[in-house]
Amino acid sequence: MLAKVLKRPTLVLNRHWQPVNVSTVARAVVLLCNRSALVVDPDSYQTYTWSDWSSIRPRDGEVFIQSVRFRLRVPEVIVLARYDRLPNTAVSFSRRNLFKRDHFTCQYCSSQPGSEELTIDHVLPRSQGGTSTWENCVLACLECNRRKANRTPAQSGMKLRRAPVRPAWKPMYAPDHFAIRSWSKFVSEAYWNVTLEK
Repeated sequence: MLAKVLKRPTLVLNRHWQPVNVSTVARAVVLLCNRSALVVDPDSYQTYTWSDWSSIRPRDGEVFIQSVRFRLRVPEVIVLARYDRLPNTAVSFSRRNLFKRDHFTCQYCSSQPGSEELTIDHVLPRSQGGTSTWENCVLACLECNRRKANRTPAQSGMKLRRAPVRPAWKPMYAPDHFAIRSWSKFVSEAYWNVTLEK
Protein backbone atom coordinates (compact mmCIF):
# COMPACT_ATOMS: atom_id res chain seq x y z
CA MET A 1 0.00 0.00 0.00
CA LEU A 2 2.81 2.43 0.90
CA ALA A 3 4.58 1.77 -2.42
CA LYS A 4 1.36 2.60 -4.29
CA VAL A 5 0.95 5.88 -2.38
CA LEU A 6 4.57 6.87 -3.03
CA LYS A 7 4.05 6.35 -6.78
CA ARG A 8 1.04 8.66 -6.92
CA PRO A 9 1.51 11.82 -9.02
CA THR A 10 2.34 15.26 -7.67
CA LEU A 11 2.12 18.35 -9.87
CA VAL A 12 5.35 20.38 -9.88
CA LEU A 13 5.24 24.15 -10.40
CA ASN A 14 8.18 26.46 -11.02
CA ARG A 15 8.81 29.61 -8.95
CA HIS A 16 6.28 31.47 -11.12
CA TRP A 17 3.64 28.82 -10.35
CA GLN A 18 3.67 27.44 -13.90
CA PRO A 19 3.36 23.63 -14.32
CA VAL A 20 6.70 22.14 -15.32
CA ASN A 21 6.45 18.45 -14.46
CA VAL A 22 4.60 15.63 -12.78
CA SER A 23 6.65 13.73 -10.22
CA THR A 24 5.92 10.92 -7.82
CA VAL A 25 4.94 11.60 -4.22
CA ALA A 26 8.24 10.00 -3.16
CA ARG A 27 10.23 12.53 -5.23
CA ALA A 28 8.06 15.41 -4.00
CA VAL A 29 8.74 14.46 -0.36
CA VAL A 30 12.50 14.35 -1.05
CA LEU A 31 12.34 17.84 -2.61
CA LEU A 32 10.36 19.05 0.38
CA CYS A 33 12.84 17.56 2.89
CA ASN A 34 15.77 19.12 0.97
CA ARG A 35 14.09 22.55 1.07
CA SER A 36 14.03 22.56 -2.72
CA ALA A 37 10.24 22.82 -2.78
CA LEU A 38 7.21 23.85 -0.75
CA VAL A 39 3.86 22.10 -0.61
CA VAL A 40 0.98 24.14 -2.05
CA ASP A 41 -2.47 23.83 -0.52
CA PRO A 42 -4.69 23.92 -3.64
CA ASP A 43 -7.64 25.33 -1.67
CA SER A 44 -5.92 28.33 -0.05
CA TYR A 45 -2.73 28.56 -2.17
CA GLN A 46 -0.79 28.65 1.11
CA THR A 47 2.68 27.10 1.00
CA TYR A 48 4.20 24.83 3.63
CA THR A 49 7.74 23.82 4.55
CA TRP A 50 8.54 20.26 5.63
CA SER A 51 8.10 21.05 9.33
CA ASP A 52 4.78 22.84 8.71
CA TRP A 53 3.44 20.13 6.41
CA SER A 54 4.47 17.24 8.63
CA SER A 55 2.58 18.77 11.57
CA ILE A 56 -0.76 18.82 9.71
CA ARG A 57 -2.81 15.68 10.25
CA PRO A 58 -4.64 14.10 7.28
CA ARG A 59 -8.39 14.69 7.09
CA ASP A 60 -10.81 11.76 7.22
CA GLY A 61 -10.66 9.79 3.98
CA GLU A 62 -7.54 11.62 2.79
CA VAL A 63 -4.60 9.63 1.39
CA PHE A 64 -1.56 9.64 3.68
CA ILE A 65 1.91 8.18 4.16
CA GLN A 66 2.24 6.18 7.38
CA SER A 67 5.59 6.64 9.12
CA VAL A 68 6.68 5.14 12.43
CA ARG A 69 5.59 8.21 14.42
CA PHE A 70 2.97 10.04 12.36
CA ARG A 71 0.82 10.17 9.23
CA LEU A 72 1.92 12.57 6.50
CA ARG A 73 -0.57 14.10 4.10
CA VAL A 74 0.22 13.30 0.48
CA PRO A 75 1.27 16.48 -1.38
CA GLU A 76 -0.77 16.97 -4.56
CA VAL A 77 1.02 20.14 -5.71
CA ILE A 78 4.50 21.48 -4.92
CA VAL A 79 6.28 24.65 -6.00
CA LEU A 80 10.04 24.63 -6.59
CA ALA A 81 12.04 27.10 -4.54
CA ARG A 82 14.60 28.03 -7.20
CA TYR A 83 13.62 26.72 -10.64
CA ASP A 84 11.93 29.38 -12.79
CA ARG A 85 12.16 28.01 -16.33
CA LEU A 86 9.49 26.25 -18.34
CA PRO A 87 10.22 22.76 -19.62
CA ASN A 88 11.70 22.62 -23.10
CA THR A 89 10.99 18.92 -23.30
CA ALA A 90 9.63 17.84 -26.64
CA VAL A 91 6.72 15.43 -26.43
CA SER A 92 8.00 12.10 -27.66
CA PHE A 93 6.08 10.48 -30.49
CA SER A 94 4.44 7.38 -29.05
CA ARG A 95 1.18 5.49 -29.26
CA ARG A 96 0.21 6.60 -25.74
CA ASN A 97 0.88 10.28 -26.47
CA LEU A 98 -0.93 10.11 -29.82
CA PHE A 99 -4.02 8.79 -28.02
CA LYS A 100 -3.77 11.68 -25.56
CA ARG A 101 -3.30 14.29 -28.27
CA ASP A 102 -6.34 13.04 -30.21
CA HIS A 103 -8.43 12.57 -27.05
CA PHE A 104 -9.16 8.89 -27.83
CA THR A 105 -11.33 10.14 -30.73
CA CYS A 106 -11.43 9.11 -34.40
CA GLN A 107 -10.13 12.09 -36.35
CA TYR A 108 -12.46 11.33 -39.26
CA CYS A 109 -15.91 10.59 -37.75
CA SER A 110 -15.41 11.89 -34.17
CA SER A 111 -16.47 8.59 -32.59
CA GLN A 112 -14.93 7.43 -29.32
CA PRO A 113 -15.23 3.65 -29.49
CA GLY A 114 -12.50 2.90 -26.92
CA SER A 115 -8.78 2.39 -27.33
CA GLU A 116 -9.09 -1.20 -28.56
CA GLU A 117 -11.27 -0.05 -31.46
CA LEU A 118 -8.91 2.76 -32.54
CA THR A 119 -5.94 2.48 -34.87
CA ILE A 120 -3.11 4.78 -35.86
CA ASP A 121 -3.66 6.04 -39.39
CA HIS A 122 -0.99 7.58 -41.61
CA VAL A 123 -2.61 10.58 -43.33
CA LEU A 124 -0.19 10.17 -46.23
CA PRO A 125 0.06 6.36 -46.39
CA ARG A 126 3.47 4.79 -45.99
CA SER A 127 3.07 3.24 -49.45
CA GLN A 128 3.00 6.82 -50.82
CA GLY A 129 6.02 7.96 -48.82
CA GLY A 130 4.33 8.90 -45.53
CA THR A 131 6.27 8.60 -42.29
CA SER A 132 5.36 7.99 -38.65
CA THR A 133 5.45 11.55 -37.31
CA TRP A 134 3.19 13.83 -35.28
CA GLU A 135 2.24 15.68 -38.46
CA ASN A 136 1.27 12.53 -40.41
CA CYS A 137 -0.46 10.27 -37.86
CA VAL A 138 -3.96 10.43 -36.39
CA LEU A 139 -6.34 8.10 -34.59
CA ALA A 140 -8.99 6.41 -36.71
CA CYS A 141 -11.74 3.99 -35.77
CA LEU A 142 -11.65 0.59 -37.47
CA GLU A 143 -14.45 1.50 -39.88
CA CYS A 144 -12.84 4.77 -41.00
CA ASN A 145 -9.46 3.09 -41.29
CA ARG A 146 -10.97 0.42 -43.57
CA ARG A 147 -12.80 3.04 -45.62
CA LYS A 148 -9.69 5.22 -46.08
CA ALA A 149 -7.55 2.15 -46.78
CA ASN A 150 -4.23 2.93 -48.46
CA ARG A 151 -5.24 6.38 -49.72
CA THR A 152 -5.01 9.98 -48.57
CA PRO A 153 -8.13 11.58 -47.06
CA ALA A 154 -8.71 13.50 -50.33
CA GLN A 155 -8.38 10.33 -52.41
CA SER A 156 -10.90 8.54 -50.19
CA GLY A 157 -13.35 11.46 -49.94
CA MET A 158 -12.81 11.82 -46.19
CA LYS A 159 -12.05 14.90 -44.14
CA LEU A 160 -9.88 15.25 -41.04
CA ARG A 161 -11.39 17.00 -38.01
CA ARG A 162 -8.16 19.00 -37.67
CA ALA A 163 -4.66 18.90 -39.07
CA PRO A 164 -2.29 16.75 -36.99
CA VAL A 165 0.47 18.72 -35.24
CA ARG A 166 3.16 18.08 -32.65
CA PRO A 167 1.65 18.90 -29.24
CA ALA A 168 3.24 21.35 -26.84
CA TRP A 169 4.48 19.78 -23.60
CA LYS A 170 1.88 19.77 -20.84
CA PRO A 171 1.76 17.76 -17.63
CA MET A 172 -0.69 15.34 -19.27
CA TYR A 173 2.24 14.02 -21.35
CA ALA A 174 4.30 13.10 -18.31
CA PRO A 175 4.59 9.32 -18.06
CA ASP A 176 2.42 7.04 -15.95
CA HIS A 177 0.08 9.34 -14.13
CA PHE A 178 -3.51 10.29 -13.72
CA ALA A 179 -4.66 13.79 -12.96
CA ILE A 180 -5.72 14.97 -9.53
CA ARG A 181 -8.83 17.16 -9.44
CA SER A 182 -7.04 19.93 -7.49
CA TRP A 183 -4.64 20.37 -10.42
CA SER A 184 -7.40 22.13 -12.37
CA LYS A 185 -6.50 25.32 -10.48
CA PHE A 186 -3.04 25.22 -12.06
CA VAL A 187 -3.53 23.36 -15.38
CA SER A 188 -6.40 23.98 -17.75
CA GLU A 189 -8.62 20.90 -18.10
CA ALA A 190 -8.60 21.53 -21.86
CA TYR A 191 -5.11 20.03 -21.85
CA TRP A 192 -6.15 16.82 -20.09
CA ASN A 193 -7.22 13.55 -21.52
CA VAL A 194 -6.48 11.43 -18.53
CA THR A 195 -8.51 9.80 -15.82
CA LEU A 196 -9.47 12.32 -13.19
CA GLU A 197 -9.38 11.22 -9.60
CA LYS A 198 -12.79 11.73 -7.99
